[in-house]
Amino acid sequence: MSTTGTTEKNSTQSGLAGRTVPPAAFVTTHWSVVLTAGRSDTTRARDALARLCQTYWHPLYAYVRRLGNSPHDAQDLTQEFFARLLEKNYLAAADESRGRFRSFLLAALKHFLANEWDKASAQKRGGGQIPIPIDIGTAETSCGFEPADHTTAEKIYERRWALTLLAQVLRRLREEHVRDDKEKLFEQLKCTLTEASRTVAYAEIARRLDTTEGAVKVAVHRLRQRYREVLRAEIADTVASPGEVEDELRNLFAALAG
Repeated sequence: MSTTGTTEKNSTQSGLAGRTVPPAAFVTTHWSVVLTAGRSDTTRARDALARLCQTYWHPLYAYVRRLGNSPHDAQDLTQEFFARLLEKNYLAAADESRGRFRSFLLAALKHFLANEWDKASAQKRGGGQIPIPIDIGTAETSCGFEPADHTTAEKIYERRWALTLLAQVLRRLREEHVRDDKEKLFEQLKCTLTEASRTVAYAEIARRLDTTEGAVKVAVHRLRQRYREVLRAEIADTVASPGEVEDELRNLFAALAG
């Protein structure tokens, strides 16, 4: 191998094995910020709540669809729910002792569907605006159930919540690697984060990256470590205290297995 080739290979190995992994940070969570600010700082609470809600549009849409609503009606219902959630003081009813943002959202949606939708009209649906910027075109294909599926609306919501959260983790990891100019590395290693990773040939990945199998194994170990950190951080954003993270992790894996 030429000197240039050796230098490039050593550089690749350094990039694989030398990535700095920041420690998981358990600071005040987004949901706890919402709960606290909701009592006195409406603007701050609404902004924080809007950021959280973006992740939950598809899970709630899937729930509304499972109740038997058409795709068009489900979109309108979901959007109207978020419009009201962001405009009204729904946070006053949030129970901080029950901690989980997803539980609060589902309870609020059930209340909305049972008691408030009949008050809404086509002219008042979010004032003609979409309160949560999402890709409505993907809503139906992302529901996660077939017409003959008898899974309950609650289970559909839980599973879609889990899948959405994992997708958010992958997006964050990709963004980190893009920022570090290591997108190619991430694309080659992301398959090692799934159950199918047992069949991944590290030697083949090493060949594609022009590095050694040992360097790939080190990189995979660090990527998995970072994946766990980001997953815990994402969950921490949706519970009232860090002490609830482990229980919510168990709920996530149960939802995926169900």
